[in-house]
Amino acid sequence: MKAIIVGGGIGGLCAALCLDHFGWQVEVLEQAEKLSEVGAGIQVSPNGVKVLRALGVETALEERAFAPEEAQFRIGTSGKLIGRTRWGAAMEQRHGAPYWHVHRADLAEVLADALETRSPGALRTGVTVTGYGQDEGSAWANLADGSRVQGDIVIGGDGIKSVIRQQMLGPSKPRFTGNVAWRAVVPMDQLGEHAPPPAACIWMGEGKHAVTYRLRGGALANFVGVVERDDWQVESWSERGTKEQASADFAGWHPVITRMIERAGAHYRWALFDREPIDQWSDGCVTLLGDACHPMLPFMAQGAVMAIEDGWVLARALSEAANVPDALARYEAQRQPRTARVQRRATGNMGIFHCRSAPAKLATYGPIWLASRLVPRALDAQFDWIYGHDVTTHTA
Repeated sequence: MKAIIVGGGIGGLCAALCLDHFGWQVEVLEQAEKLSEVGAGIQVSPNGVKVLRALGVETALEERAFAPEEAQFRIGTSGKLIGRTRWGAAMEQRHGAPYWHVHRADLAEVLADALETRSPGALRTGVTVTGYGQDEGSAWANLADGSRVQGDIVIGGDGIKSVIRQQMLGPSKPRFTGNVAWRAVVPMDQLGEHAPPPAACIWMGEGKHAVTYRLRGGALANFVGVVERDDWQVESWSERGTKEQASADFAGWHPVITRMIERAGAHYRWALFDREPIDQWSDGCVTLLGDACHPMLPFMAQGAVMAIEDGWVLARALSEAANVPDALARYEAQRQPRTARVQRRATGNMGIFHCRSAPAKLATYGPIWLASRLVPRALDAQFDWIYGHDVTTHTA
């Protein structure tokens, strides 16, 4: 059995490894001429690490990761600590796997190297897919040069603007969320006393927030800053802004934030789009995965991890069901409720991170402050449904 995977991002590469793990032949079709991830960090929580462990790439990734000691909630301007949750060893003890901060390029490289070792030549770059076709018992990807790549299933892992989704469900535009995000990576040795703490730190403000954490064993600092605005709606992973623009968006903020913006060599920005959860992910022997079917705001740090989970559940369903359509029905039934819940939670977090009025701040920050000091276990427990999930077991 052969799977054609459209898209060579994190979701597509992980799906390919999952399918290979369950005995499928795979071919990944990536439009870019080469895999090149613009510098950015990614958070891989225990539910994602469990899949990477099952695929045998945990050790290779651990060498390049950073394990944060805790999560912190701070006021963006003053830096005042509102609350914290315990991560580090406590995270691994509670959920059976660590929480990692990883450079996106490192994760892509580890996955691509593992795929090349296990299925040489499976990743094809410089290939533009225009759609799909199928008949009884087979499916294929149509290419821009007029050729097709034949298999038993086509998987659209080609992102929020998926051509596979568009053919399956019809044309529709992603929804602009009213947020624009900045991102930058800075060597730690350039930040001095204003280096970010060794934590996943959320800096909250009025109509905006920032996230800082460390990468590559602590050698790099990652910055993401999200600002509510509607005057710029370009969705491009490689669009650059200027230092002056980023500084203006976070003027008056804590020196940890302003120093990172000042010392960054490049300031990338992109408008944040999402879609409502959908009921249909599949058409016959064609299905969707990751952002193609459940794009979400990055306010739960689960976008990539949900795609990683998708790959395992899909591959396992295909290995167990009598035929591809039955497997896809099982895949959808298992994944749709969970991914929709994460989508909704991520959207809801914007209200928490971007409080504007004094009453809203008191109602939001007060419970976090109290819980962190009086019942820290309760604060930890609110994420159990995400981090404790294990798709590599049949009972998850």
